[in-house]
Amino acid sequence: MRLVGKSKLVKLKRKSIGNTKLVKAIDQLIKDIEDGSWTNGEELKAARPDADCVHNDGFYFFDINIHRTFILVEFDDEGEATVVWTGTHQEYDAVFKNNKGSIKKWLKVNEYID
Repeated sequence: MRLVGKSKLVKLKRKSIGNTKLVKAIDQLIKDIEDGSWTNGEELKAARPDADCVHNDGFYFFDINIHRTFILVEFDDEGEATVVWTGTHQEYDAVFKNNKGSIKKWLKVNEYID
């Protein structure tokens, strides 16, 4: 699977360089996505139990490492995953208020969905 927006994950790794567990978890997520060929949410959840579908158009948050860093990834039908947001749990709470309605509004405002 092609991973678009990988630079956001690399930036997160640089910000978290002292947190070796998080850096390893990010590396594993990158590997899992690039090696993945999932065609549906069940296959994704089987490979990555930390994936949480937050919108029916194929948007998932991945809860990685004990620090609850969230990565919102959009999967499309052509085998492409796009990283659209990364952040800590505190940033997630501030931006998305821990509810799907706020996530949907953010996706609309940022023109990921109609």
